[in-house]
Amino acid sequence: MHDQGIREDARTQRAVLSLVLDAHPKRLTIPDLARQIDAGDAVEVAVRELVGVGLLECGGISVKPTTAAVHFDSLELL
Repeated sequence: MHDQGIREDARTQRAVLSLVLDAHPKRLTIPDLARQIDAGDAVEVAVRELVGVGLLECGGISVKPTTAAVHFDSLELL
């Protein structure tokens, strides 16, 4: 059960980061992300985690990828 929760958290983080990177340089809001992903409060948790590891910047309710996240995405490693 615990593993499933971790997988869901990772899935939500991937979805959030993917949407934010796709929208770059436009900022997205947390409510917009929650609607697009249909994940409610899990989006806020994902944003908090991604900010904590340095992949997103959050200003109020708007989010954008960090320079490091944009650069990593441009390398097309995944």
